[in-house]
Amino acid sequence: MRVKTPALKPLSRREKGKARGFTLLEMLLVLSLVAIATLLAAMAVSGGLDGMRLRTAAKEIAGQLRYTRAQAIASGLPQSFALDPAAHGWRAPNGRHGEIPASLGIRFTGARQAQAREGEGGILFFPDGASTGGRVQLQAGDAAWRIDVAWLTGEVKLSRAEATP
Repeated sequence: MRVKTPALKPLSRREKGKARGFTLLEMLLVLSLVAIATLLAAMAVSGGLDGMRLRTAAKEIAGQLRYTRAQAIASGLPQSFALDPAAHGWRAPNGRHGEIPASLGIRFTGARQAQAREGEGGILFFPDGASTGGRVQLQAGDAAWRIDVAWLTGEVKLSRAEATP
């Protein structure tokens, strides 16, 4: 038995000129929608802009505390890291200083003897690597990061924390 296949009709001139596919405009529209969706997903996962500022500030302070400890060991002289919660700023050796975003809450716990000024927190690092110890907690809404400095070893640890009211 023979099966008949439909005969293919030749394309007319009008059909020959039409290209099949996507236009550049359609491609750009799809790419921009994908980019917007990716950005929104990233912000939702990371906690938004305040979450990014919080993480960045916590990593920066932890890095500067480690730098201060390294300077104390390298120079053989005690080195101080100062934190001013009211002014939202910090100071480290060799003229290093920085600001903490105003949208973040700051809590400092440490030895009173290491305070450079009233209302300012300080951690002193000694040439053997030890320190006076302390804790810095940064908070944005329901998220918080804690930077702990061990007094015996001077080790700096960065970890997530529970936000306090």
